[in-house]
Amino acid sequence: MNLKSMSVDKLTSLRNRVQTALGTRVAEERRRLESELAKLLRSGNGSGGGRGIARGKVAPKYRNPDNPSETWAGRGLKPRWLTAALKSGKKIEQFAISASATTAVLKKGRRKTRQSPKK
Repeated sequence: MNLKSMSVDKLTSLRNRVQTALGTRVAEERRRLESELAKLLRSGNGSGGGRGIARGKVAPKYRNPDNPSETWAGRGLKPRWLTAALKSGKKIEQFAISASATTAVLKKGRRKTRQSPKK
């Protein structure tokens, strides 16, 4: 097919047919993938780390010595204060929080409610 020799009307018509065909194929593929995903979710084989699924709270592993309220648990992107410190030549171990401090933070966050005895 020689596109250079085709008229503008024929090229426009061809473009419209291609867009229609692509739209149909994309819709079919989307339906197929959504169906596969629904099957996976029903069978319980879906990944556990998907969106909308709450993960448990993790104790912080690193603390900013300049501002102790800034901590990082080691998940996600490194905070700016840690990235800057690492670029300046410091080692990540210098910011580590002791194991006893991290368990204290976890215990503090886990408050169990007591139920009143039944009468």
